[in-house]
Amino acid sequence: MSDPALLLRHDRDGVATLTLNRPRARNALSHALLTALSDAFARLADDTSVRAVVLAAEGPAFCAGHDLKEMTAYRQDPDRGAARFAALFDLCSSVMMAIPALPQPVIAAVEGIATAAGCQLVASCDLAVAGEEARFATPGVQIGLFCSTPMVALSRNLSRKAAMAMLLTAEMAEPGEAKDLGLVNRVVPAGTARDAAQAMAAGIAARSAYTVRVGKRAFYEQLEMPLAEAYAHAGRVMTENMLARAAEDGIAAFLDRKAAR
Repeated sequence: MSDPALLLRHDRDGVATLTLNRPRARNALSHALLTALSDAFARLADDTSVRAVVLAAEGPAFCAGHDLKEMTAYRQDPDRGAARFAALFDLCSSVMMAIPALPQPVIAAVEGIATAAGCQLVASCDLAVAGEEARFATPGVQIGLFCSTPMVALSRNLSRKAAMAMLLTAEMAEPGEAKDLGLVNRVVPAGTARDAAQAMAAGIAARSAYTVRVGKRAFYEQLEMPLAEAYAHAGRVMTENMLARAAEDGIAAFLDRKAAR
């Protein structure tokens, strides 16, 4: 079982807020914290009372990436850490992939730095809100470790040249630039990212859980398809959605100029 103190959870009105809780380590993604995230996402996947998720962090940093001190200790193993490095990166990748696979939208609330795997975590979320003092970077190239796994999430959010620029130059992106690049949705005053993300989550939670779930799943499915296949798939999804009670009642309310339930 993972250590619950590393990841805090608070539920309110259909919104679950997960808070990374390693502030002294700048919320670095240790094996234990990744395990805690994996466990939390597995529980959320089956929790029908939760309609949206906010991912936030304690302390001045959102997440500084992998725990390099922990990883350096692996080098004492007979294989110089190869097996544990591979297991760590596999675990991290499974956590990142669990986010788009969740039925609920996940919104990152970013204050402070989000670097390397921390930037990957933001890019893996469905939506992101950043405080004005947030900063984003994939600086692995500076220490001889190219951010190859963060590259996967970045290259699916940014244009190719923008992603390559972040990966090769290691320059910090300010929130406005991150918004222009497509890494975050909104920039808010420093210290208010969590509140803004929770407000966004509350708006989503007020919608039909079925419709949001179907839409999120279809969004990620069609991204991997050729254009014609994507349209055919989306048409099937819309047909299924039209037959659902949520759409029937919602459209009827719209036509009658009433508020949908």
